[in-house]
Amino acid sequence: MPNLHLIDATYELFRAHFGAPPRTAPDGAPVGAVHGLLASLIAMIRDEGVTHLGCATDHVIESWRNELWPGYKSGEGVPEDLMAQFEPAEEGLRALGVTVWPMVELEADDGIASAVARYRDAFETIWICSPDKDFAQLVEDRVLLVDRRRSIEYDTAGVREKWGVSPASVPDLLALMGDSADGFPGLKGWGAKGSATVLAEYGHIEDIPLDAERWTIKVRGAARLAETLRENRDEALLFKRLATLRSDAAIEERVEDLSVAHVPGPHFVAFCEAHGFPKLAERAVYRNR
Repeated sequence: MPNLHLIDATYELFRAHFGAPPRTAPDGAPVGAVHGLLASLIAMIRDEGVTHLGCATDHVIESWRNELWPGYKSGEGVPEDLMAQFEPAEEGLRALGVTVWPMVELEADDGIASAVARYRDAFETIWICSPDKDFAQLVEDRVLLVDRRRSIEYDTAGVREKWGVSPASVPDLLALMGDSADGFPGLKGWGAKGSATVLAEYGHIEDIPLDAERWTIKVRGAARLAETLRENRDEALLFKRLATLRSDAAIEERVEDLSVAHVPGPHFVAFCEAHGFPKLAERAVYRNR
């Protein structure tokens, strides 16, 4: 069976923007992040282990989660020259011949979760390529999380070793300890270690006894933690909802549509010429050429 690599293209775009010198197209538009994103994917596709590929993007940064929590991450503070590259990045991915799922009401993370749900039984292994801990909740027997930059991969055992909980408990962990990257604070006093210890025993917020005397584990400050959870349980469950990835995005492509045999697409050379990437077009060759 083939394998599938799923790319958080928004993360890759941010990484390219802040990790490489800026560059401009012949018309003066900023394109450094677009170039970095495409170069990264071309390098992956030329790897003999990549057979199928799909990318999810945040077509807009705000999502349904912003309606639930005012402090949730938004486009505020994102450099204008980076924001201007979101749509050209999607255009470039399509020109390259890669399947793109642009998210509007949902997030790129939800798009990847939806792709996992749709293609779980069609591939021998699904690799989620991102360092984002949110994706750890998707890890299972044939679904792995890969931090490409650090060359680290996480299976179910790796998630437990890294975060102290099973993949199914990751949204609960983020809800209790908070996630500064996504803009929700968690519950006061519930740090990463204490939260992981409690969830390793009970699994989910809903199953944690609200009276510390009923806890079957020893945790420092248990009475205070239980009281905080008791008084803020609704907020904790809201944070869990924010942290839980949705799998209902409209992902309809066939397995063959994700094949890297479509790379490079017929319009990629023209795209590269228009954006000042002549050498990039030369590198985008079929894997078996």
